[in-house]
Amino acid sequence: MISDDPQHYVQGVLDCNRRVLAKTITLIESSLSSHQELARTIIDLLLPHTGKAVRLGITGVPGVGKSMFIESLGTMLVQKGHRVAVLAVDPSSKRSGGSVLADKTRMEKLAVEERAFIRPSPSGGTLGGVARKTRETMIVCEAAGFDVMIIETVGVGQSETTVASMVDFFLVLMIAGAGDELQGLKKGILELADAVAVNKADGDNIEKAELARKQYETALHFLTPSSLTWRPPVLSCSALEMTGIDLIWGTVLDHQKKLTATGELDANRKRQAVDWMWSLVKEGLKERFYKNPEVNKMLSGILKEVENGTTASTIAASRLLFLLDNNPCI
Repeated sequence: MISDDPQHYVQGVLDCNRRVLAKTITLIESSLSSHQELARTIIDLLLPHTGKAVRLGITGVPGVGKSMFIESLGTMLVQKGHRVAVLAVDPSSKRSGGSVLADKTRMEKLAVEERAFIRPSPSGGTLGGVARKTRETMIVCEAAGFDVMIIETVGVGQSETTVASMVDFFLVLMIAGAGDELQGLKKGILELADAVAVNKADGDNIEKAELARKQYETALHFLTPSSLTWRPPVLSCSALEMTGIDLIWGTVLDHQKKLTATGELDANRKRQAVDWMWSLVKEGLKERFYKNPEVNKMLSGILKEVENGTTASTIAASRLLFLLDNNPCI
């Protein structure tokens, strides 16, 4: 049963009550307007208790072993005394809207750790495979005392800018021996990366992994770093054998230390908060547009006119937007 008292959720989250934590995230993901209003109040009350966690985004090509890598990294961090929250975004079906949500079964070892929390969420078809409410969920988990946030994206090759815009460190996982790796890695993703790691560097694949690592290193050399403080390194690891994982975590901490010292980390987070606000404004405007009764009344007719070529797209768009001028309270 959903309580309508925001303090019930706030106190439960601050006490790291897992049941309340899960219910709070479910509330945030709800599409009901009453739930959304309650969720906004809760987020506002929890915000002062956030900001101390390391925020790590992870993406990679299909088959790179993201889930195994995250489990290996998360397990190592838990053993070091950290509290780890994994927000694993599953792809939603465009046809049914359904989602596999199988990350807990793929991370069986980490899922049973008391100091770890795994929350699979459907992407809802959002660009870059990031769930619509991932940012709010991060706030809740940080307020609950998790000091490492790991965001796993679908890795569908669309705009990974979404996840890069909500984390401190963006890690791109790659593998060797999978064909034209450099062609498969878009320049845009390379430019977002704070580090590239070649996974599955084990067994007979060690030499191929090292060759791939050098190729990526060369590719990154020709790109202008997004930060004056940090040049993205290319590392290799084996999530299966737990090798190189500690070096990657050390790289994350080194990045955090250097950007904190220069003030860049704080500046990035401030910019991310403003960008988040504008993305919510755009999302809200789009939602209100489609809920406008005047728009709904005319939309089907205007669509037919555009499809039949009797009205230009620019004219049709102007007519629909003009309806909002006449009815601003949408």
